Amino acid sequence: MTQRRTLQEMRTTLTPAEVLAAAKDFFARRISIYSAFPEQESATHLTLRGQGGEEITIGAITRDGATMVTGGSYMFDAQVSRFFATLPPAAEVTA
Repeated sequence: MTQRRTLQEMRTTLTPAEVLAAAKDFFARRISIYSAFPEQESATHLTLRGQGGEEITIGAITRDGATMVTGGSYMFDAQVSRFFATLPPAAEVTA
């Protein structure tokens, strides 16, 4: 059986740099048994490593006047959802 990474997305009013800083703080402090710490980082992404080597990836880019945030993990999906819930949402873009 192959495990699949769950990808979550949202739009926020924060800048990409603010999103990545918030992710580092959230995963280091807010959920102690699921703590994860930065492993790789650029201006648009952050990879964190947690218990047992679990990887969490957060990406953030500016698009259509807001920041599009994506997050993925094999096992920490609930924690990624909780992190997303802390971000101020941006208005949805209508076609």
